[in-house]
Amino acid sequence: MAHFVIMGCGRVGATLAHTLEDAGHSVAVIDQDERAFRRLRNTFSGRKVTGVGFDRDTLKRAGVEEAFAFAAVSSGDNSNILATRVARETFHVGHVVARIYDPGRAEIYQRLGIPTVAAVRWSADQVLRRILPEQHLAGDYREPSGRLVLAEIDLHEGWIGHSLSSIEAAAGIRIAFLTRFGEGMLPETGTAYQQGDTVHAMLSLDRTTEISRILAKAPIKEL
Repeated sequence: MAHFVIMGCGRVGATLAHTLEDAGHSVAVIDQDERAFRRLRNTFSGRKVTGVGFDRDTLKRAGVEEAFAFAAVSSGDNSNILATRVARETFHVGHVVARIYDPGRAEIYQRLGIPTVAAVRWSADQVLRRILPEQHLAGDYREPSGRLVLAEIDLHEGWIGHSLSSIEAAAGIRIAFLTRFGEGMLPETGTAYQQGDTVHAMLSLDRTTEISRILAKAPIKEL
């Protein structure tokens, strides 16, 4: 069981809270308006924290110091980005994601290394994929036999600067495309993994645990 902090108790924030709690995790929801917590079901047992989501004391009351992940899904782009940066840079939360309404800002946020999901294609499922690593490998597509899956993968920061071909060789995967600065791109010979990239790869479903373990560590340095 892990602890998750969600900023914003709108329709999707409440959906995230319920989904995570149903999966056995502990959840804290932050919202400036106490009335927003009415969207949570009566049986919700997580924390309800009234306050500004980027305020450090508010985040501490929500348990951000022990949080596995933080999702900012309020209605304000600036608030979401600021709160996400505080969670990541001040409290060192390992998995963060921010909802944005202005897709033109995506490149700026990606350069800051903050995963974002534009509201026009936003869903609770996409946010869950960014704060629950095991959800990444559930896959966006499976070929007919069910043995191969196209999935979003996580990489240790130690892979930054390494070629995609070296990543493929280490993990036994085939990288299909990248999302860089909010835009999809096909890898070319010599393409290297950059900070903020989202990597989508074809892989064997029965090797997902092994692949996750390999890529969660920095690459082995050659002597």
